[in-house]
Amino acid sequence: MGVQGLTGFVEESGAFFTELRVRDTKLVIDGSSLYHCLCFASSADLRRGGDYGAFSAAVRSFFGALRACGVAAFVVLDGGRGAADRKLPVLRGRAAEQLRAAQALGQGHGARLAPLLARDAFVQALRRLAVPFVLSFAEADRDIAALANSWGCPVLSLDSDFCVFDLAGGYCPLSHFQWQSVSAAGGPQGCFVPARCFSLDAFCGHFGRLRRGLLPLFAVMNGNDYVELAALEGFFSKLRPPRGCGAGRHRRIQALLHWLAQFEQPSQALDSVLEHLKKHQREEVRELLCTSMEDYAPSDVRLEDFFQNGRYECEAASRAGVPQWVLDALAQGNLAPLIINVLLLRSTFLRVQVENMQRPSAHSAALPIRQVIYGLLLRAQQNTEAAAPSERTHQLPVVCEFDRCQKTIKKTFVQAASLPTEFCDDRFTLDKLMEVPMSCRQKLLLETLGVTMSFLESIPSHLQLPVAVTCYWVRCSEPKVKLHQLKALLLMIVSGELHRINDDPDPPVLCAEDDSIAYNEFLKWKEKKLQNSDFDLDAAHSFCQWQCCLQMGLYLNQLLCTPLSEPDISRFYTGTLVHRLYQELKSTPSVENLFSLSPKMTQLYLVLLNTVVS
Repeated sequence: MGVQGLTGFVEESGAFFTELRVRDTKLVIDGSSLYHCLCFASSADLRRGGDYGAFSAAVRSFFGALRACGVAAFVVLDGGRGAADRKLPVLRGRAAEQLRAAQALGQGHGARLAPLLARDAFVQALRRLAVPFVLSFAEADRDIAALANSWGCPVLSLDSDFCVFDLAGGYCPLSHFQWQSVSAAGGPQGCFVPARCFSLDAFCGHFGRLRRGLLPLFAVMNGNDYVELAALEGFFSKLRPPRGCGAGRHRRIQALLHWLAQFEQPSQALDSVLEHLKKHQREEVRELLCTSMEDYAPSDVRLEDFFQNGRYECEAASRAGVPQWVLDALAQGNLAPLIINVLLLRSTFLRVQVENMQRPSAHSAALPIRQVIYGLLLRAQQNTEAAAPSERTHQLPVVCEFDRCQKTIKKTFVQAASLPTEFCDDRFTLDKLMEVPMSCRQKLLLETLGVTMSFLESIPSHLQLPVAVTCYWVRCSEPKVKLHQLKALLLMIVSGELHRINDDPDPPVLCAEDDSIAYNEFLKWKEKKLQNSDFDLDAAHSFCQWQCCLQMGLYLNQLLCTPLSEPDISRFYTGTLVHRLYQELKSTPSVENLFSLSPKMTQLYLVLLNTVVS
């Protein structure tokens, strides 16, 4: 993320930071940077699909440290890709990087790959902790900068774009934010988080008379997430840094910044750059650079309105014809970015996991669920866009999916599903989705997953969606799910329930003594057994398929305005545990009786197993 090489340059120099004690202040947090940092620092087993419980615990600890220091956190997350889809080439490159990371992890090498449901688990954790958060309509950087400037408070991120924004309260890199080392200061002021703040004055002063207004041009010329211009290579080949810059890897950054320091205005520097280009290239390059510099201009979105009133106005969303309820649901985290990308771009990226690369993508198992999502979004859009009934078409729309095919990322075109009559009426639009009776929306969800409500009546309401998804997974996965894999998954879900009633600071029900004993015995078993390093790639592939099915089940449920309760992801998947249970069940079938000391948990396991197997 951010400006190429800039983070390395400012870190290597070390001269552009000031020490900061963060306390008794508002703090605007780049949610995407934070959840990746916490995910990689939470000792999660990235090879086995993640440990969402450990991740959620890290999120809780982080915001607990901030509250102890009187810090009011406001989290802003990226939304969709934006109507112009300018980052598409960069996103394709990142998808290829993630694929290489997944391959490395599968082979037992070190790599970093966020688990599939990390973003969703993060949003749920924020909601549970009552941390104010919002999703931007598109990429969040400009909105984050505007919100922080309106409040005069710092930005916390790990994105070098914030070295370019002119931030009144400064930019604190997450790499220097020592939230695990909260210090108690002497005197009445209380504790604080030791941090370092990037100093724009020190940075510009290092290059003579470099003006802040020239930094956006520096960013787009040097290369960022939107621009990488081969046409400028001729200019850079003639650029020479002043004496004393050395021959290090940041020579080009220093040369460009020293060169820009001679100009008063970006327009003057831009004219000088274009003189080095061939005449037929100049206007196209000028337009691209000017457009890209706007990414560092103040945002017109007032996120402070959202934190006061629960809604923000967004001109880009209005121009794109996004219904207000969709924008509101996205902002509140009740719809995933995938929804807005399909609606605007008819395109989505499916994130790769640590799976068997010789087999079709794990996302293939969830294709029929995605097709229903596409049908709901795009059939309604067709009816909205058609001016008259005679112009309406009954041809099913298609969506471009970027997904793994063997060991490469390829795009395929997927046709949306045809829908029941309640959703196919010519008058049906996305605006009217909420007018469809809840019973019809629930029926569509359950029919997509291949179950009925009567089938789920014996299941606790908060487990109904995961159980329905599990039934779908068993029925639709190729190769077929093995019985030991199913039992391991259900035992893991039961362990989450046991944890919920034993370890929850605000338990929904009073914990019975036998549940407490069973939980302590389970913890002893887990501590002893989780040290095993066996890794079964085929089992990993199957559990990846389950996560894909759960993800799309969640998104369809959200789009239909939750006809079933949304499950707590932190209780439903622990990669190390499910893999260990699977291995144990193969050699020691008695592990199935792991919760025998708790009649209630034993009964729950049997009900889950019988429901899915039947």
